[in-house]
Amino acid sequence: MVNTVRYQRSLVVLPDRPVKTWDVAGVDALREDDLEFLGGLGVEIVLLGTGENLRFLHPRLLHSLARARVGVEVMDTRAACRTYNILLAEGRKVAAALIL
Repeated sequence: MVNTVRYQRSLVVLPDRPVKTWDVAGVDALREDDLEFLGGLGVEIVLLGTGENLRFLHPRLLHSLARARVGVEVMDTRAACRTYNILLAEGRKVAAALIL
């Protein structure tokens, strides 16, 4: 749930914009294009929640974010939600890209 709204699909959460649904079926289906738009969101770090379990990504998927100088932390989705709230409370420019 985000702001009392329950989501059933993957989504991207930002502090200053509405939640955006994210058409990603799962970690194994991720393509570089799926992550590329995250580099243009004006954030310093993206928390990538990979579902119920931590799943590491192939480094080639993260090239676009590295070029945009956006940090990425990969973790399970619950940990990404907790970390998002902590970083947001610290005033950080953060996005959470959550695979459900």
